[in-house]
Amino acid sequence: MNGAAEGAEQRLVTPGEVIGTSLDKSAGIGVLSQGEGMIATRLGWVRENNDTISVDPINSRYTPRSGDLVIGVIEAVRNNLWFADVLGPFNGLLPMSLAPWKVEFGAARQFMDVGDVILARVQEVDESHSVVLTMKGVGLRKLKEGIMSSIPMNLVSKLKGENDENLRALSTASDCRVIVGENGRIWIDGDSTGIDLVRKAIDLVNKEGHKNTFQQSLSDMIGNTPGGAE
Repeated sequence: MNGAAEGAEQRLVTPGEVIGTSLDKSAGIGVLSQGEGMIATRLGWVRENNDTISVDPINSRYTPRSGDLVIGVIEAVRNNLWFADVLGPFNGLLPMSLAPWKVEFGAARQFMDVGDVILARVQEVDESHSVVLTMKGVGLRKLKEGIMSSIPMNLVSKLKGENDENLRALSTASDCRVIVGENGRIWIDGDSTGIDLVRKAIDLVNKEGHKNTFQQSLSDMIGNTPGGAE
């Protein structure tokens, strides 16, 4: 066995490195079949799922998609729109027509200024890769109370868990409102003790998210807190 499915820690490979044979496995993302062998095409962790071998990148940049929930930081303001950093290749554009307030032309700065944090959705991504955001929708708003953290894009699903089970358990144990954006930013609102627990969980994801034992480690952490104990 090449370590892709067994063991506490997945194997770290570099581009061009031979991962194993393709006799009884299929090549997934980040893997190239060459003859009877499989070769990594990027730096990352080897993962096996249903006899398919893939390489998960150590880090990856956020690629916006319509409907994504994102946490953005306002970087510039114009008369009729805001520019928000959403950790993508380009800033997100929030027109005043898609803001949650009635904004007069030229008065955008009265509602949000540089440095403000927002919870928004990606309205659309056009052919030139311009990202249009909207704050019209349930729960979308300017985030005031709380703190912001982040994790690599490829670890978002690890923190959220299957069907958001990890996120719900962590919110209950910490008694915090925890919002995880598809762009890797996290907003935590609660008392200092709860925030500390969520930060520890984020640290665990960063350090052990690539390990096959991660889910058990996170469950143990949550279960050992008063709010997470059954």
